[in-house]
Amino acid sequence: MTKMKRIGVFTSGGDAPGMNAAIRAVVRAGIFYKKEIIGIYRGYEGMIEGDFVPMEVRSVSNILQRGGTMLKSARSKEFLTKEGRTKAFEQLKKMKIDGLIGIGGDGSFAGMHHLYLEHKMPYVCIPGTIDNDIPGTDFTIGYDTATNTAVNAIDKIRDTALSHNRLFFIEVMGRDSGYIAINSGIAGGAVAIIIPEEETSIEELIEKLDASGSQNKTSSLVIVAEGGKSGSAMEIAKKVQERFSYFDTKVTILGHLQRGGTPTYFDRVLASKMGVAAIEGLEAGQTDVMVGIVHKEVIFNKFDEIMSQPKDIHKDDLRIAKILSI
Repeated sequence: MTKMKRIGVFTSGGDAPGMNAAIRAVVRAGIFYKKEIIGIYRGYEGMIEGDFVPMEVRSVSNILQRGGTMLKSARSKEFLTKEGRTKAFEQLKKMKIDGLIGIGGDGSFAGMHHLYLEHKMPYVCIPGTIDNDIPGTDFTIGYDTATNTAVNAIDKIRDTALSHNRLFFIEVMGRDSGYIAINSGIAGGAVAIIIPEEETSIEELIEKLDASGSQNKTSSLVIVAEGGKSGSAMEIAKKVQERFSYFDTKVTILGHLQRGGTPTYFDRVLASKMGVAAIEGLEAGQTDVMVGIVHKEVIFNKFDEIMSQPKDIHKDDLRIAKILSI
């Protein structure tokens, strides 16, 4: 067991619904274990500038249901340098912080890893990203909410598509990961789903749409992950429209709509479990690790294990999507 007295908590990178629930869990679990919890505003940028605030139980009242992050988030070019990380460490030392809990994606994890290597600052990372693209955990905080947001939007777009002879290309987030696309596509009844992990040619897409038209479908939806190898939804729609005029073609880009909103019960519970696990992990001597939940069990993943492998789309999800898109 360690003798940590003061633990810093911060959020970094893109915001994700459920981050506030994770902050709340870290603060309350820390206080339960007789620790002082220090909030760090604006991620690594705030760490460098010493933008700290002591947190108590009341500091995290009424945030469980709120999207975004009360501690704010920011990109920090300075922290990418060794000099910037040294400045951050000096601020942490001045504040007498013994360990860190960071909530964010793989970039946040990498930042803490370098701080640990250079200054031996103990830390635990909590995976918070809507893309669900980090191995070592079944789900990341924010993914469930973002996918539900996408499905709700798809349902609304289908209503207007059915009122006309329209083909909608709906672009969802997922620069390197097709998790949101594949699962919102299955749930939303898409005729085709284009993801970064699998290349879909325009010829293949047109063949699918042609089969759809031959079955007298009056509307169709194509879900496109923003990082798809075939291009953006706008680019794909333009190519399809030039060669296939059966439908009136429209494009909707959901964008940052997917980052906001009230977190689902699933994300609130996931974030709460991970927040408690992060405090208990630090207390037990875990460091240079990320909390994960696999098959409902808490695990701690070493940095090298996470960064050495991609998180692949489940092959069965792809198979099911193709079967149901006929």
